[in-house]
Amino acid sequence: MAILWGLESPHPNYQPAVPNYADTLAELVRSHKSPLVVGIDPRWDQLPDALRQGESLADKAEAYRRFSIGVIEAVAEIVPAVKPQAAFFEELGPAGMAALGDVIARAHGNRIQVILDGKRNDIGSTAEAYARGILGRESPWGADSLTVSPYLGDDSLAPFVTTAIERDAGLYVLVKTSNPGGKLWQDQLIDGKPLYRLVGEHVEHLAEKTAGECGYGIVGAVVGATYPEQLAELRQAMPHTWFLVPGFGAQGGAAADVAGAFDQNGLGAVVNSSRGVIFAYNRPEYERFGQARWQEAVQQAARDATDQLRDATPAGSL
Repeated sequence: MAILWGLESPHPNYQPAVPNYADTLAELVRSHKSPLVVGIDPRWDQLPDALRQGESLADKAEAYRRFSIGVIEAVAEIVPAVKPQAAFFEELGPAGMAALGDVIARAHGNRIQVILDGKRNDIGSTAEAYARGILGRESPWGADSLTVSPYLGDDSLAPFVTTAIERDAGLYVLVKTSNPGGKLWQDQLIDGKPLYRLVGEHVEHLAEKTAGECGYGIVGAVVGATYPEQLAELRQAMPHTWFLVPGFGAQGGAAADVAGAFDQNGLGAVVNSSRGVIFAYNRPEYERFGQARWQEAVQQAARDATDQLRDATPAGSL
């Protein structure tokens, strides 16, 4: 049954499935006692030498597959989710996309969620096709959740929300991103209020209407760690919204910077770290592992990042 999600009136009779995406994520965060999400952003020039065999697109795709699965195996007992960045696989063409499919399947095999970072959106049937193809474990891609852009308006989000409801999946809408240039549009004032707040209000509206037993909805928000004051501001304004927080680690955000993203029970936010974890063997503090033990470096970096978040944020109460 089609469900229409207008700005003023999300479906009034929606009753979330038990558990819905938000509840499943909350349980995984609690069981791992960690809000850390590891971003899988394979980059050819940073891979261990042993994986960089051959120069063809197929060779590189196989290296990305092996590396990404190695990351998953290293962190599966530590984190509730991983976040593959689709772009790094897409640039390798069909072989890269096949590798991405294997990576998603391996994450599921390790009982952790997959946030596919694709930043998709369009209008009408195109948005529906994106949603049907990506969202939910019964979809061809099998992603548990997806990052989406709100720029085309509320009707462009509607197909994603509808599909997420039907398939116990989730969304993360770009609200306040971590990049310096994001403020060019996101901080523009409209009737005295920044655009990111207006987008946040709509996301919170959808989150409240799809809230599960944990109190959070299946529609979340991407809010960067590099703007801690606005992060805390949005948490107060969006009490039913899961936050996906990029910018922690290599992008400059410290654990203390993300404290405002959490509620008092340590829920409400998952914090992404990509390069700082997956390429840890290149960092001076992990050089003792060397390239031969790169997975051990990944695992230790994930544990250290989790400890930092637990020490500096309400996640310590999980």
